[in-house]
Amino acid sequence: MRHWSDRAPACEPNKVQMLSNVSEHVRECYEHAEYCARKAAAQTDPRTKQDYLDLERHWLTLARSYEFSDRLTDFSATNHKAIR
Repeated sequence: MRHWSDRAPACEPNKVQMLSNVSEHVRECYEHAEYCARKAAAQTDPRTKQDYLDLERHWLTLARSYEFSDRLTDFSATNHKAIR
């Protein structure tokens, strides 16, 4: 298994464009998730395949958490300005 310090391949160009509006952390999580999905698809050992699928799910969960945090921050900032 590759170590995560080895950089996961970048997303396809059209996906990178779509992700350009989200934070760097979110983009990186999606890149890692895509990398894990590709690695899972290439596995013949069921246990290794499941490990990669689990990692993909965790990366997607983390990405969604960052996205929620970004939306909450934006919402709070907007409401703070409206109150003043």
